[in-house]
Amino acid sequence: MAVGFDLRDEPWIPVRLAAGEATRVGLRGLFHRAHEIVDVELPVPPAASGLLRILAAMTARIARDEDGVRLDDEDAAEEIVTWLEVRDQVLARGRFDVRAVDTYFDDEVPSGRFDLFDPVRPFLQDPRLVAECLDRRDHPNPSGVNKLVFGRPTGENGAVLFGHFTDSEPVAVPAAEAAWHLIAQLYYGPAGQCTPRRITEVKPGNGDAGPLRKAVSYHAWGPDLFTSLVLGVPMPDDAAEADEGDMCPWEAADLPDPLGSPAVLTWPGGLLTGRFRHAVLLVPSADRDEVIDAYITWSTHEPKQLARDPYVILDRDKEGQLEARRANGARALWRDVDALLLKDIGHQSLRPHSLNSLPPRLRPQLSVRAYGFDQDGQQKDTTWFEATTPPLLQWQEEADARMARHVARCHQAAEDVGSRLEYAARLAWKLATDTSAATADKVKLDAKKYGPWAAAATSRYWPEAEREFWRLADPAWCDTTPLPSLVKVALTALDDAIGQANRADIRVARARTRARATVRALLRATT
Repeated sequence: MAVGFDLRDEPWIPVRLAAGEATRVGLRGLFHRAHEIVDVELPVPPAASGLLRILAAMTARIARDEDGVRLDDEDAAEEIVTWLEVRDQVLARGRFDVRAVDTYFDDEVPSGRFDLFDPVRPFLQDPRLVAECLDRRDHPNPSGVNKLVFGRPTGENGAVLFGHFTDSEPVAVPAAEAAWHLIAQLYYGPAGQCTPRRITEVKPGNGDAGPLRKAVSYHAWGPDLFTSLVLGVPMPDDAAEADEGDMCPWEAADLPDPLGSPAVLTWPGGLLTGRFRHAVLLVPSADRDEVIDAYITWSTHEPKQLARDPYVILDRDKEGQLEARRANGARALWRDVDALLLKDIGHQSLRPHSLNSLPPRLRPQLSVRAYGFDQDGQQKDTTWFEATTPPLLQWQEEADARMARHVARCHQAAEDVGSRLEYAARLAWKLATDTSAATADKVKLDAKKYGPWAAAATSRYWPEAEREFWRLADPAWCDTTPLPSLVKVALTALDDAIGQANRADIRVARARTRARATVRALLRATT
């Protein structure tokens, strides 16, 4: 008889232990051994980002202080000082209570809710899709396993990017990996056309993007997973109401009504796991070891529940509205550091709410882990990434304002120099290839014809600028002006981009000289 795939105990989450050993654990093992685990090594960053939100909601249910007060206690949440005291006591315990872990997974959540293939309430899925996603002849109309797995092409003419997968010859995915992509779809899934779902006579075939689509997610990262998870529970705030009836999808008595009004957003479960815009159902193999097909469609067409995600940087757009910082596969994490240290940057950016009010005694040990998925707002996925800073949250503005401002100056100097370098390289190409520009007092650059030197120069500059940034991001350099050393990096990048062979050409030599002077002019502008 086939069994299910119980996420509590099946080894589906890759982790690394303090001793260096890589292994896999289920949800129960993860919480039992969180104090021994130093990293979650999920190879799909959007899945890791979503999983951390799920684990934070579970942590709020499981973690409790010496008096048994949980982190999701609505009375403690009424006063932030009280809630922080509870959190400090939880951290002081150093590990999760094994009995509390088992009580949550075995008693507090109804049976079967953590089974990936439960016939009634599979984890984070909607079993109604078999009857609601039908073709014209009222036969089941699944979306295909390729639609589930990020990185695989879909459709007969889909681009082959990460392997030779086609819809005509689908390749099953192991159940553990299917769980990763299930989570990734719910948080980062696309907008637009999807598998039609008919509940009434209408059969809509379009949906909204997942709540984290195209965003970067930032998490306080401690010396062990226990610390990271406890610090990952967001503080109570106005984003969602602390309520005794707060529920995660796997805890709720009923499946959500796709045609009804969304429930009031509550803290912390609703905020972290209650804003999905997709409905998914996995189709398992007979032995339940693999997923051979999947239904992916819309879950609601009601207006989105507006709430600040606690793990994103908020930037103001051109209209002055706050929006989550977009993921950019070409932008390294260090370029976001000032927005993680300063409370706000000229009222234009706000740091993640989860990085506020960190315990002072832990700050010297805390890094920031970032997960990003470079996407557009619809269907296009470009690349994903994961990065971790050195321990730097000891330099947050409220702890060390002088160092926070120094790090911000270093970053701003690097951005200014990078921008000037790109302009100078474009200018050099224009001067070297356009005879009329070489004699003009003012040179008008082409909007689209950059030439090859700008890309070559900036691709050399940014990695070296990162190394210089981290060298300068040290209290010993707090009184040092960062601009001169970064200008030196930029000049080297410019020379390398133009190349040695071209220097014999008098026009190239003059263009190079003018471009170098353009970069060095930054030094005069700041004196």
